[in-house]
Amino acid sequence: MRPWATNLVPIDIVQAMIGTAILDIVIGALLICGFFTRLAAFVGSLHLVIILVVSGINDVTVRDIGLLGASLALALNKNNS
Repeated sequence: MRPWATNLVPIDIVQAMIGTAILDIVIGALLICGFFTRLAAFVGSLHLVIILVVSGINDVTVRDIGLLGASLALALNKNNS
């Protein structure tokens, strides 16, 4: 996380990272189980955009852009419930 972004988080950075991990697990579980697929994909897309803005360009940026594209495709798919 970039230093300027660390100052924006109102809680301890360790707690923020644990919260992020829990959010990722919940989104992944919802997508795997097929519950609230569109909502989970939309929340995942927002989460990935925030990650891309906060982390900047690094070795995993391409992976995050690919995941963003996949989550946007799921969020915008009209066949999802």
